[in-house]
Amino acid sequence: MANYELTPELLALLAERFKALAEPARLRILNALRGGEKTVTELMAETGYGQANLSKHLQLLHAMRYVERRKEGLFTYYRLADEDVFRLCDIMCGRLAAEADTRRSLFERTGRDA
Repeated sequence: MANYELTPELLALLAERFKALAEPARLRILNALRGGEKTVTELMAETGYGQANLSKHLQLLHAMRYVERRKEGLFTYYRLADEDVFRLCDIMCGRLAAEADTRRSLFERTGRDA
């Protein structure tokens, strides 16, 4: 595992990338793209977001290089740039599960002590 020196400049870039992932709608869009390349229309149907809202999120995800796009005729197709974002999600889900287990055991002990 690489250990980078977290300079102020690198920390700012990291914060910018994490900030893009802090919006549940963008995570939902990325998850929808996990199944493969999709048009905006297909993403609208899958996520339930309107075209303007979806386009705004896709623009940011593209700028942050989480998604790639290609034009074909009248359609723009979006796809994941890579699957790395889901490694981050898996790490955080593992942390959340561990926290839930800890809380559950605390409540179980408290219930027995009462």
